Amino acid sequence: MTDPGESGPLGAGVGEPDADGDSGTVASAADAPDAAEGPAMEPAAVAELAERVADNVEEVIVGKREAVEHVVVTLLARGHLLVEDVPGVGKTTLAKAVARSVDGSFKRVQFTPDLLPSDVTGVNVFDQRTDEFEFQPGPVFANVVLGDEINRAPPKTQSALLEAMEERQVTTDGVTRELPNPFCVIATQNDVEPGQTYDLPVAEVDRFTKKIRLGYPDTDEEAEIIGRMAGDHPVESVEPVATIEDVRRARTAVGAIEATEELRRYVARLAVHTRRNARLGVSPRGSLALLRASQARAALDGRGYVIPDDVQAEAPTVFAHRIRSDSGGADGAEIVADALDRVPVE
Repeated sequence: MTDPGESGPLGAGVGEPDADGDSGTVASAADAPDAAEGPAMEPAAVAELAERVADNVEEVIVGKREAVEHVVVTLLARGHLLVEDVPGVGKTTLAKAVARSVDGSFKRVQFTPDLLPSDVTGVNVFDQRTDEFEFQPGPVFANVVLGDEINRAPPKTQSALLEAMEERQVTTDGVTRELPNPFCVIATQNDVEPGQTYDLPVAEVDRFTKKIRLGYPDTDEEAEIIGRMAGDHPVESVEPVATIEDVRRARTAVGAIEATEELRRYVARLAVHTRRNARLGVSPRGSLALLRASQARAALDGRGYVIPDDVQAEAPTVFAHRIRSDSGGADGAEIVADALDRVPVE
C-alpha cells in the first residue's frame, strides 16, 4: 500500500512538521534497498531463514535466544550491533557463530591503545618488484567484523569505522573501495574498566543499530556451557544453514515490508519525545534504524507489514544508547520507556 508519490514501501517520509513541530521524515529514496541484493523472498521465507539461523547459533550460545534474535534483526536491517558486557559471556562466540551460520567471511579486530586506523581499514604497501603501491585490505573487508573491546582504542582509531559503517566503503589515499555485501560490524564494549577505556564518539555510537547485553547465564545454562566446551570449542563445528545470497535476498524482502505513513509518524514522534526530554535525543538516523529494525521484526513473524508492536519491541535496543541526559537525569532506557508510555499510537 505505497502512498502516491512515494519511492517505495518506506516512502519518502513526510516533509512538513505536524502541529506540535514533529517532522515525520524517516526515510528517503536513497535509503531504499540495494537492487544488487537480489530478488526478494516472501516474508514467510525470511521468517524461516531467521529461525534456522537462530537455532544454529543456539547450538553454541546457550539460553540467549532473545539476544540471538537481536543479532539476526540487526543483520536483516542492514545494521551494526554494539554488545556491552563483562568479559567471558560469549560475545566473540556469538559473532563467529552468526558468520558461520550464513557462510560469510569473518574477521576479528582486537582494539588496543596502540592500534592504528590503517590496522583496521588497510594500507598501501610499496612492492619493489612492480615498483608500485599495492593495497593490503584490513580486517574490515569481511561480511561480519568483530571489533573486540572497541573502547580500548583511542577515538582516532575508532573513527576508522565511521565511513565503513555508514557508507559500506573505505577510502585510502583518495581511492574508495566497496566493502563486502552484506557488511555487519559486531562490536563489544568493556564496561568494567572505565579507567582503561575511551568513550565512543557520539557519531560512532549513532551508527550502531542496536546495543544489547548478553548477561550471565543461570546455573543450568552455565552447566550446559561447561559440558559443551569441555573439549573442542563447539563454534568450530558450526555449519552453514544459509548463504550470503540468502541474506541479500532476505534484506531486500525486509526493505519492502510495508510501513504506513501513520507508522512512520509514530516512529518520528517517539524520536522527538527523546529530544525534548534529554540533552541529546535520537537522531533521524536513529529513527530510520528503528523503522528498519521494525521491518525486520515483522519479517521474523512472517508479516509483510509493520505494526506498532514491532516498533515498541525494537525501540529500547535501538533508541536508548543514542540518548544523553543531563547529569543526574533519567538514563536512555528510562526516557525510551517514558516515550513508549506517553506517545500515542494514532
